[in-house]
Amino acid sequence: MTAHAPDHILPAVALRLLSVVCLATMAALIKLAEIGGAHLSEILFFRQAIGVPLVAAIIAAGPGLATIRTGQLSAHIMRAVVGLTSMTCLFTAVTLLPLAESTTLQFTIPIFATILGALVLKEPTGWHRWLAVITGFVGVIIVARPGTGHFASWGTIAGIMAGFLTAVVSILLRRIGRTESAFTTVFWFASLSMIPLSIVYGFDHQPHPLHIWLLLIGIGVAGNLGQIALTSALKLGPVSIVVPMDYSTLIWATLFGWLLFGALPGVTTWIGAPVIIGSGLYIVWREHLRRRIETDQAIV
Repeated sequence: MTAHAPDHILPAVALRLLSVVCLATMAALIKLAEIGGAHLSEILFFRQAIGVPLVAAIIAAGPGLATIRTGQLSAHIMRAVVGLTSMTCLFTAVTLLPLAESTTLQFTIPIFATILGALVLKEPTGWHRWLAVITGFVGVIIVARPGTGHFASWGTIAGIMAGFLTAVVSILLRRIGRTESAFTTVFWFASLSMIPLSIVYGFDHQPHPLHIWLLLIGIGVAGNLGQIALTSALKLGPVSIVVPMDYSTLIWATLFGWLLFGALPGVTTWIGAPVIIGSGLYIVWREHLRRRIETDQAIV
């Protein structure tokens, strides 16, 4: 396995931390826009609409617009369908749940990715990782407290579905990424998503005061910058170092929730979140260990 140059690790971590700040900011802006009267369809439309010219400009200034040509249009369409559904579930959870809780449910992505990797990609998954998966779901139960009415049940279901569908997207991206660059994938996702979103927005748009329009634009800018930084980080640093940075999202979600909405995580979230995070970190570490062993065996 080719080692990443030491001077690339710091930029990779910095980019991933930047993506965390951007995506946490996007979540806070989504909640503010929804409270201000914006519909979910409007929020989704602006999240994607800003991405098309932004990513196109970055591609034009870098590798050139010719690189957006693709031979995997059907795969991009599937990624757009699953990705847009996942984004809808995520934004629904953000609007219905406190920021820290909706963020915590997103930490189920490595758990679902392990299950899908074993079932769909037939990846070897030992008892260590299956135990981590079970432990992670125990953490989800602690946070969600099903049957207590602690949180909106649909918000909890939407958050868990968002985690599952994001894991599905990660499986799709592994296949697309064999021939497509990260920027090409982001461009096609934003462009294809605009087809159904434009239709829905045409029926559902409404007038807003200036500050709501600014929030909607901010959602698009923060979300797309976060997505670009998130994918770019993996080009500079290994997954085992980069991905754990995502768990710092909980710090920002807690801070924004307290400053903007006067909400702090409940006791069960403080208990369940470390359980979910611990299981996710263990899964990432076991994956790193497995790949290193496979590489060593291939060299021998």
